[in-house]
Amino acid sequence: MQKFDRAAEDLGNSIHLEHVNVRVPDQHLATLFYVTGLGLTRDPYLMTSDDNMWVNVGRSQFHLPTGKAQVLRGHIGLVISGRKALLNRLASVAHKLSGTAFAFREHNDHVEATCPWGNRMRCFEPDAARFGRITLGIPYVEFEVPADTANAICDFYQKIMGMPAELWDGTVASVKAGQNQHLLFRETDRPQGEYDGHHVQIYVTNFSGPYRALSQRGLVCREDNRYQYRFRDIVDPADGRHLFTVEHEVRSVTHPMYLRPLVNRNPAQTNATFATGHDQWLWAMGPDLYDAK
Repeated sequence: MQKFDRAAEDLGNSIHLEHVNVRVPDQHLATLFYVTGLGLTRDPYLMTSDDNMWVNVGRSQFHLPTGKAQVLRGHIGLVISGRKALLNRLASVAHKLSGTAFAFREHNDHVEATCPWGNRMRCFEPDAARFGRITLGIPYVEFEVPADTANAICDFYQKIMGMPAELWDGTVASVKAGQNQHLLFRETDRPQGEYDGHHVQIYVTNFSGPYRALSQRGLVCREDNRYQYRFRDIVDPADGRHLFTVEHEVRSVTHPMYLRPLVNRNPAQTNATFATGHDQWLWAMGPDLYDAK
């Protein structure tokens, strides 16, 4: 009988990293970068006015409300198929984004793209061994954190949030946030700016347990509704030492929008080269790429 490592399929309490929220001062420039440049898709159903934009990335999203620019202290990992097409799209918007922080650069295994306000993206080709069987998505968000905090950050997520975490090379806390999705906290000695209010959102199966643990420590910062609450400060469970600040929007799996189907367009489809049946991008790899091992 074939033996399987059943623990390899365990997710822990958080089962999906759904969105990253950063404010943007200009919806037009945000559209040029996220939709035209990266080739992502504006959600056609929600936030369709000019004061907010939700942008679909496979099963995840960027939320981009209008306001003073927020810059994540770190970078966001994206899986986007087709490096050459991505580079061409980014080049096509460069002149319209001149005078901003926009930039892009090729590296060996990824393309680094910076939004008009300084948020950094690392765009990777699909790689099932590394990111799971997706062709489009957000596999991780990486934060830069102060020295001597990564190990305690692992303890916080394990003991308070019920999320599996492990220490890489003694300096990186890797926290499992969903299937092939992680929150990474990398120690650095570089000075970090003040936290400006950006947030990440996760869905958890044990909704009340972390809430009680956070409340006992005075860490719940916002009571949104029956389906979600928020906290900002990550602390050492042993002594309450402050480690890092980034807001977490914590949702239950009974939330009405849990796993809401998201539309993802095929950015190669144009009016000049239109092909029937090719409007939609399939965010998951097809059966021809299935590995049953």
